[in-house]
Amino acid sequence: MLVEVGHFALALALALSLVQAVLPVWAARSGDAALREATVPAALGVFAAILFAYAALTYAHATSDFSVQNVVENSHTLKPFIYKLSGVWGNHEGSMLLWVLILALFGAMVAVARNAVPPTLRANTLGVQATITFVFVLFIITTSNPFTRVAPAPMEGNDLNPLLQDAGLAIHPPLLYLGYVGFSISFAFAIAALIDGRIDAVWARAVRPWTLAAWSFLTLGIAMGSYWAYYELGWGGWWFWDPVENASLMPWIAGTALVHSTVVMEKRDALKVWTVLLAILTFSLSLLGTFIVRSGLLTSVHTFATDPTRGTFILAILVLFIGGSLTLFAWRAPMLRQGGLFAPISREGSLVLNNLFLVAACATVLVGTLYPLLLEMLTGEKISVGPPFFNWTFVPLAIPLLVIVPFGQTLAWKRGDVAAASQRLMLAFGLALVAGLATLALTWGGPVMAPVGIGIGAYLVIGSALEIANRARGYGASRSRGVATVWRRAIGLPRSAWGTALAHAGVGVVVIGIAAQGWAKEGLATLTPGETLATGPYVATLDRVGPRSGENYEETTAFLTLRTREGDRVGTVETGKRFYPSRRMTVTESGLKTVGFSQIYASLGEVVPGGGIGLRLYYKPLVLLIWLGAVVMALGGALSLTDRRMRVGAPARAKAKLPPHAVPAE
Repeated sequence: MLVEVGHFALALALALSLVQAVLPVWAARSGDAALREATVPAALGVFAAILFAYAALTYAHATSDFSVQNVVENSHTLKPFIYKLSGVWGNHEGSMLLWVLILALFGAMVAVARNAVPPTLRANTLGVQATITFVFVLFIITTSNPFTRVAPAPMEGNDLNPLLQDAGLAIHPPLLYLGYVGFSISFAFAIAALIDGRIDAVWARAVRPWTLAAWSFLTLGIAMGSYWAYYELGWGGWWFWDPVENASLMPWIAGTALVHSTVVMEKRDALKVWTVLLAILTFSLSLLGTFIVRSGLLTSVHTFATDPTRGTFILAILVLFIGGSLTLFAWRAPMLRQGGLFAPISREGSLVLNNLFLVAACATVLVGTLYPLLLEMLTGEKISVGPPFFNWTFVPLAIPLLVIVPFGQTLAWKRGDVAAASQRLMLAFGLALVAGLATLALTWGGPVMAPVGIGIGAYLVIGSALEIANRARGYGASRSRGVATVWRRAIGLPRSAWGTALAHAGVGVVVIGIAAQGWAKEGLATLTPGETLATGPYVATLDRVGPRSGENYEETTAFLTLRTREGDRVGTVETGKRFYPSRRMTVTESGLKTVGFSQIYASLGEVVPGGGIGLRLYYKPLVLLIWLGAVVMALGGALSLTDRRMRVGAPARAKAKLPPHAVPAE
């Protein structure tokens, strides 16, 4: 009975979202403020209805209700409970329900943010958001109903894909959707502003927190997905330029440009048209990613659906929202008043250059991702666009972008001084050069570009620290101020300044982690108990091979002891192959041993007669910095969100007279 009520709740959400979409239009034509305010309870009602529907599906999975087709196809009585819950979104129908739940959640948050968004802008934004919700709920009900019953109900389910029975995949999709769907708010704000014909600093302050929140979640989601693929698929890599990976990377790059563009618009009332276009393009790329994953064009562990009918429906959604929004933009953008002017050498100018590099990099990923798909659709010819293409197109754009980041943040608004900015960064330049040259000397004969990457990463981290120090000391002030005084002034800086520095430093940490993979080592051998395999500075000894079992799988496990080449014991590693009887599927379970920020990675191959195994052993220096840096980036975004200036209309606190060492909020 609860399943039917959940299905009804989804239908109710469809009707309420239609009402929510119509109310702002009706209010605009009639001038009735009450109708405009009615969008708020409508948005809350849509969220409540979808939340109930999602709870009903979750209950069916948790109780192994095999009268529901979705549970039959993705669950099993022996499956661990945590994966029964994550199995709700580990399939196409359930993941789409999570998609619209997050969409409705963001709408409800905008609805209750009465002091953060002007009433008319809020109503129009909720109307656009409701239109998106209506179309996707319609898609679920007509093509992807998660509440379909099956009769007679089987006694057992088919189990969840074993690759998805992992803690990483219990976290990755919700984080990714919070990013994907979060950009729908930026999109809705942009369309609402185009409809209203008014885009100003108030609009920028209203849209910036939502954009920053979506960007932070998407950063974490991509990092979590990368780490899952690294340890779960047994291949030892962290990024493959897979089309589905690229589908999440493209909105992240565009969203990064959007975050920086909104800063210029808020500070200088400039780049209005460009910022609106970026908001449209970012969510459009999120929709494109949804189409790639669910259209049936690809066969990948990341994809959810292979039904062409669903792909056709999503393609129609793309045409509706992308085509419609770009048409509206072309019509209304020329009517928008241009913003403030600024010199090319200024912080605004550096952010424009930042945007140009980001958009160009995004375009290379877009071309490399779509060209093989379009070529196959039009000619039937299959080609592969892999890492070499992206390394030769994306990386040359990324390097100068990274170099200008610390330089740009030292420039003044409106008109900057190149000489002064260079002088403030001399310490960062010098220390980064020393780091790169020292690395080159210590690794002489190795990859040349890896020390360059170490230098660039160090430059970003040191440059971010110097930016905080310079702001705390005062750009034109004497350098004689003590460390304690500078630290007290630094604490008084706006949280957004700390968040920006933290995010940029996180980028530097990621770059160092990526560059260090130039010294990664790989070994491959067939071993019997007692034999060893050396990789990098470590030696692995195969102790034994034995069976063990879990709740819903059987596993053959290899037990290894790790030592340094000098013979010092480091620890043990276990790697195995798990067989899931319900799915008749075998997956590799990699073994990881972390030493500092580096890892030794073991992957079991085939088991040979006589107790021997095929073993692949990797040494990954500083590899954890790739994901830790991404976490630091997201924390920087989260810290910026706590800045009081992010809350439009938030009253300033009354302050006593500032002491001489204090820094007034900007």
